[in-house]
Amino acid sequence: MSSRAASQISRMVADQRNFLPDFGSFGVAIRLVLLAELIAIIITVGRNSVVDAHALQDLRLLSAFALLVSLITIIVLKVAAPLIRRMSALLGALVVFVLLLATTALATEVMIFVLFDLGMITARWPAWHDSMIIRALIIAAAIGIPGLRYLFLYHRAEADAKAQQDAKLQALQSRIRPHFLFNSLNSVASLTRSDPQKAESVLQDLADLFRVLLADARKLVPISAEREISRQYLEIEKMRLGDRLRVSWHVSNVPRYAMIPALTLQPLLENAIYHGIEPRFAGGTLRIELWSEGDTLNVLISNPLPDVAASAPSQGNKIAQDNIRERLVTQFGDRATMQAFEQGGQYHVKLIMPVVRG
Repeated sequence: MSSRAASQISRMVADQRNFLPDFGSFGVAIRLVLLAELIAIIITVGRNSVVDAHALQDLRLLSAFALLVSLITIIVLKVAAPLIRRMSALLGALVVFVLLLATTALATEVMIFVLFDLGMITARWPAWHDSMIIRALIIAAAIGIPGLRYLFLYHRAEADAKAQQDAKLQALQSRIRPHFLFNSLNSVASLTRSDPQKAESVLQDLADLFRVLLADARKLVPISAEREISRQYLEIEKMRLGDRLRVSWHVSNVPRYAMIPALTLQPLLENAIYHGIEPRFAGGTLRIELWSEGDTLNVLISNPLPDVAASAPSQGNKIAQDNIRERLVTQFGDRATMQAFEQGGQYHVKLIMPVVRG
């Protein structure tokens, strides 16, 4: 069995066992607390026909009890989560349900003790003690089963959506790799006979570039690393085009910790060279501008238009731009945009994305 197949099988097994939400997360805790408060309100409405002082007192007590149950449940499940994740889905769900009943019984005992300590009841072990615990357990079971089922399904849906997003990112980046490979090898081929030493240097740069190409597309990279990869690519093209390619970097107020999707700049620089600068007899200047405005990172890539306008937009140019646009939307949603336009004899591509801390 290949290592890739083994890793896929192990990932599938891990996904099957990773059915339990992170009860320590803020989102899951809020849902549990809101569910507990909703139950308290429903019970209060069912027990009181009118909203009076007695109904409000009921609501306060039931809300306090519901919050106590939910908080103890969250703590217990958070502590037990590492052990539960090692179990099968069925056994893990059973353990979670049993823990829910146990925390409900514990919370009921604590509530009775608090009421006695505050003088709201006269006996530490009132006559209704056992029936109170039984009713609390029945309510916890009746509400807990569908409630936990909802949390499990919600967590599963989030995990599936994340897996689909990751797969889409990997597919989009894999579409860049062949295009980049063929063009880069052509650059090396043009130098093999005329300057073998330069060709060797280019191949070393290509090795560094392909480490990035083969990396996980789901991960963001520091802006400094993306600039370095772009610089290496531009050095390869400078060896091929010579003085016809001039590069101008303008970086202003870009945080060092800013992260962007890997290979965001390189495909756009490649487009600017192959569809803008290379067709020109005298070449031209490729201008790259990066700056931040608040929590927004801006990227503007500009190149001169060809001497002779193409009869139709280049399909390769459009594919690369659509690829980058899809990757940005997949990664950042509507917080990222991409625009391409002509102005003043220049072709511009502008990217806007949120500043993500590394």
